[in-house]
Amino acid sequence: MAGAMLRRWIESGAVAAEDVFVVNRHDRELPAGVRQGRAFPDEPAPDFLQLGIKPYQLDEIDPLPTGDYPLLSILAGADAATLAARFPGHAIVRAMPNLPVALGKGVVAMHGRRVPGIDALMAPLGLVEWFDDEGLFDRGSVLSGCGPAFVYRFIDALAEAGTALGLTPDQAQRLAIATVEGAGLLAAQADAPPSVLADRVASPGGSTRQGLNVLDQDAALAALLRDTLAASARRTAEMAAEARR
Repeated sequence: MAGAMLRRWIESGAVAAEDVFVVNRHDRELPAGVRQGRAFPDEPAPDFLQLGIKPYQLDEIDPLPTGDYPLLSILAGADAATLAARFPGHAIVRAMPNLPVALGKGVVAMHGRRVPGIDALMAPLGLVEWFDDEGLFDRGSVLSGCGPAFVYRFIDALAEAGTALGLTPDQAQRLAIATVEGAGLLAAQADAPPSVLADRVASPGGSTRQGLNVLDQDAALAALLRDTLAASARRTAEMAAEARR
């Protein structure tokens, strides 16, 4: 995820490649001009330092460069208090991006100190949503951060249903992907919520209405997604507890 953010920042001109240094355990394929190594360089303090590791690796980080700069964390479950205790003297900003940030069409949930420059840095990634309450930040991150995986499952299921009607698998997948892409773009630009858009597509007694009746029966789809997000939220809370140990 950190790599996807970095590539988008460089592509958009928000960050210059030569101004970036990546500390990692092994060299990775990075945008041209980006430097990398095993330890922080002996240079002036950075404008920002982003943490893009696993929460359990927090104690493996070498001492940070000296200086008064913000820490931008994309660590799931590692709350602001844990990060502040581990890295005293730095403003803590938590961000939870989702995969479409690579295209500038992502969602970035934000919590913490709204330091100067942070909104401009995040803007090229997509929708930036700030949460004052850290608990809501974690739950919002479940919706937007995990959500793409759930949408991909829906696309697969839609394509499989098309195959069951006699379409070839490749044809059904193309139709499903294009349908979800177009519907999402329209929903983003519409003057009405998705619930109204669904009713606009479904004429009384028509084929769309018959299909909606299946999804709406006993609120089956809504209940399934509530259970899905609740399971992800529980795991997020577990990871937060693990990070505090």
